[in-house]
Amino acid sequence: MARVLVVQHEDDCPPALVGGWLAEAGCELDVRRPYAGYALPGDPAAYDALLVLGGSMGAEEESAHAWLAPTKQLLRDAVGAEVPTLGICLGHQLLASALGGRVEVNPRGRTVGLVPVEWSDAAADDPLVGALATPRRGVHWNNDVVTVLPPGALLLASTPQGDAEVVRHAPAAWGVQLHPEVDAAVVARWAASDDKPAPGVDTAAEVARVDAARPELDEAWRPLALSFARLAGERALR
Repeated sequence: MARVLVVQHEDDCPPALVGGWLAEAGCELDVRRPYAGYALPGDPAAYDALLVLGGSMGAEEESAHAWLAPTKQLLRDAVGAEVPTLGICLGHQLLASALGGRVEVNPRGRTVGLVPVEWSDAAADDPLVGALATPRRGVHWNNDVVTVLPPGALLLASTPQGDAEVVRHAPAAWGVQLHPEVDAAVVARWAASDDKPAPGVDTAAEVARVDAARPELDEAWRPLALSFARLAGERALR
């Protein structure tokens, strides 16, 4: 059985659907919550994959959130050991920052709700997202974006506004800005606690849209989790 280390940054950003899909594929999840006092493992190579989730904090807010710097080191170590690694939203930003990229508040403003994914030509041959490189939408709820990719990173998808959406950082390391893991219940919690609503965005309406799109989103992003589980399983067999 493949063992997946999951780093969760706050209660409102659980592994949710992706966690369920990984378990469905036979993975065992070790969920660490460093914000609640759970220690991070020192060696990611003891696992078959690393999943770093989202959160409301910024990727550079290391003084306010003491576990972010160790999480970045964990990501660097995982990349160095070629442990299959996936960062979601904040996890995507932490991975980029850890490897020498830049993360900033999006100058175009917040991205909230369902947004189309625009794939690059390189995505079709990618071992994680190759089968997904067709038109689909993803859930967004973010202030920050990766504005400068780390050296050697490959852009696999963008938002219609040109923000980095899916990035491969190394042979076995990816970041996604969208949230493949969330359902309407998780998004409703974000909307209820949102103290920085995007101008002109009705967050309650966005929650309803996510709920209505659930079959579409499951079909779109379950294959991502299953592909990641496959990579973890391949490592477990080595």
